[in-house]
Amino acid sequence: MDFEWWKKTVCYEIYPSSFQDSNGDGIGDIPGITSRLDYLASLGVGCIWVTPVYASPMKDNGYDVADFYKINPLYGTMEDMENLIAEADKRNIKIVMDLVFNHVSEESAWFQESKKSKDNPKSDWFIWRDKPNNWRGIFGGSAWKWCEERKQYYLHTFGDFQPDLNWENPEVRNALYDIANFWIQKGVGGFRMDAVVYIKKPADFADGKPDASDGMVLIHEMTANRDGILDYLHEFKKKVLDGKNVFTVGEANGIRPEELKHWVGSEGVFDMLFEFNHLQGGDIWYNPNLLSTLDLKKAIFQSEKATATNGWYPVFFENHDKPRSVNAYFPDSADKALASKALMTLLLTLRGTPFVYEGEEIGMSNVEWDSIDAYNELNSRSQYEMALQEGFSHEQAIGFVKALSRDNARTPMQWDSEFNAGFTTGKPWLPLNENFAQLNVATQEKDSNSPLAYFRKLVRLRKENPVLLQGTFTPILAEDPQIFAFRRSLDGKTVTVLVNLSEKDARYALSLLSGQKLLLSNEEAPTLGVLRPFEANLFE
Repeated sequence: MDFEWWKKTVCYEIYPSSFQDSNGDGIGDIPGITSRLDYLASLGVGCIWVTPVYASPMKDNGYDVADFYKINPLYGTMEDMENLIAEADKRNIKIVMDLVFNHVSEESAWFQESKKSKDNPKSDWFIWRDKPNNWRGIFGGSAWKWCEERKQYYLHTFGDFQPDLNWENPEVRNALYDIANFWIQKGVGGFRMDAVVYIKKPADFADGKPDASDGMVLIHEMTANRDGILDYLHEFKKKVLDGKNVFTVGEANGIRPEELKHWVGSEGVFDMLFEFNHLQGGDIWYNPNLLSTLDLKKAIFQSEKATATNGWYPVFFENHDKPRSVNAYFPDSADKALASKALMTLLLTLRGTPFVYEGEEIGMSNVEWDSIDAYNELNSRSQYEMALQEGFSHEQAIGFVKALSRDNARTPMQWDSEFNAGFTTGKPWLPLNENFAQLNVATQEKDSNSPLAYFRKLVRLRKENPVLLQGTFTPILAEDPQIFAFRRSLDGKTVTVLVNLSEKDARYALSLLSGQKLLLSNEEAPTLGVLRPFEANLFE
């Protein structure tokens, strides 16, 4: 089997605004990332996915791009970006850029031209209609906005300041391919493709069946993964990726395991695909999709099976859009340090490339903000309002936001217990999590039993053990409601992984181990045949 570099490494996602501020303006920046490269190298990281740093009015924290060829002055300069790529390369770390190709900012030159008239050269670079349908945008409200200048409505899957690009137009597609090739020439090692399932729209733009009292239907149900989308993406692969040593990972909410063969692998369009079947939450927070341990196992086992002989799996439990995993998967009463180690064990021993999100390696947790005014991101506010409209109280609505807000993952990185957690000398753009004095990198660096120390042990073990890199994946105890268990095997050697995701003791038959010896545990003095709450053991 081909074993490319990106299959052997650990990828670390950075949300630049919140990682490290270098100039005291309260916003993390590119020089700040560069200053922390030695720390990232010490984690064993081989690639860094950086969320958008392009020129942007920042109404959606950079996912509203005004110009892909320019760097947002909040984050630095193109020279800073080139320096980050070069300095990362010196440490054998590749930079992965975020391509936001479903939509752009309303301030982009492309949209400014398109909205002028129906007969200008970029008239159909976006999706215009005389009448709106009943689609609701991801951030709430109609997915259509009236443009007085052009006397038409334009479509926006997300915010009304993020008009969707018209991928039907080959000029649009070629302009996007040029952007990707520009960044490859800059030396990046790969791309994460944002919201890619939405780029192909249905031909009829018909109304959908309402899913709430507002009479609207979520646009995801009407536009995600439409027939013909893979034709566009095969063209992208041919014009951008073929023959180049870069990898791609697509964000593809709603793709089912049985569909993965069309998206990844020998006949696919991406190297890996982020699908969200194993994540807590969902699109409507007052009616969340909450997974049991059995549900979680089933989702991951299905995706592992679907990519076992064709494609590759990106393993992740956190990103910049999701709550912290120690809160999402475990009860409030859980020992958060132990629980974080339990998930780290899965993250770094499942078959695939692990994607760790900034702060996950120290077990960062959700915030506890009681006012909606404290939240910065748009979806939290729209979800709060939707819950109120559906009859929920403030306490209930803010509870949904606390559990699922994207701001949970976006609070500044907790480097130390000093002023502003070592993140900035100024006022942070988003308040710090109040637990930073106890939970931070500096404190955990001194503690051999910390989540950070355990994370490093796991990464070393993964790099040194070919079974964990290339071994086959076999689920065990598939119906056990507490234990997440599997085997990795290669050339006659086997590693067995047993993780108790519950807060009660979990028992298993010793015959599962067939004489194997303990390799690593997140607990002291493990007892064979029983796992304590949130205990994780590896045997070989």
